[in-house]
Amino acid sequence: MKKRGLVAILGISAALLLAGCGSNAEETTAAASSEEQAAEAETEAEGEEPAADGEVTTVTVGVVGEYNAQWDTVNELLAPEGIQVELMKFTDYATPNRALNDGEIDLNAFQHKAFLANDIETAGYDLVDIGDTIIAPLSIYNNKDKISSVEDIKDGDIIAIPSDLTNGGRALKLLEAAGLIECDPEKGYTPTKLDITKYNVQIEILEAESATLANLLPDCTAAVINGGNAFTAGLNPNEDSIFTEDVDPETNPNVAQLINIIAARAEDADNEVYKKVVEAYQTDEVKQTIEEAYDGAFICAF
Repeated sequence: MKKRGLVAILGISAALLLAGCGSNAEETTAAASSEEQAAEAETEAEGEEPAADGEVTTVTVGVVGEYNAQWDTVNELLAPEGIQVELMKFTDYATPNRALNDGEIDLNAFQHKAFLANDIETAGYDLVDIGDTIIAPLSIYNNKDKISSVEDIKDGDIIAIPSDLTNGGRALKLLEAAGLIECDPEKGYTPTKLDITKYNVQIEILEAESATLANLLPDCTAAVINGGNAFTAGLNPNEDSIFTEDVDPETNPNVAQLINIIAARAEDADNEVYKKVVEAYQTDEVKQTIEEAYDGAFICAF
């Protein structure tokens, strides 16, 4: 009986001890969980932070065209920060802003300031410019089987230009600078075909999506193509074009609106990771890559 009583007492004590340990463990786990939740809430409040050691934060950037060597350099610079840019390539200019606005990508880098402003106005996107990148001048590229200079363009010749408002307007201003047409000066740098007040040469202007213009060149006399799409098509602005847009701010007051940018959703304007992506882009290393890789197709704007 005594032995049984002792065993019973020991059993009760052990049960109480285990219950006490279980209670402490639950309290410790609950406290840790609360601390983690508080840390997560603080991180969300401050914006996304770079990943911890050994982890990688991926930033998806929408681009158009095959001129992306600079992003390899950006990734090299961001590697110590645990950040990696992953490119999502689009084939047209209409989709990347919609994709960014809808949260399908984190950033995009394909457009100039005027294009973004127009898309915001017409589509109601809540997007912002978070950093300058390059200027991609427009040039007139000739069908070499038909002409060798602007002076060879004659009545009835077909000139292809971008169909979107801002780049189409730029193209018309370029044709005006080349002496082929005259536009209503009240329309600034975004005139339309309806704003042409005089044809010095009776050309036919064909509007098409920017990315398709190089493919249309064999069927036209000439086409107005930007640096990025020209590079993708294997055209060199220094060797293959017959007239190029003036991008000197001292002589062209519209240049500030033609600077390409990295865009983000407005809610992410102060995101620390995205700021690091911009900082990595705006470096001497990236500038050197752009100058060496693209044969003058782009001019750094940072």
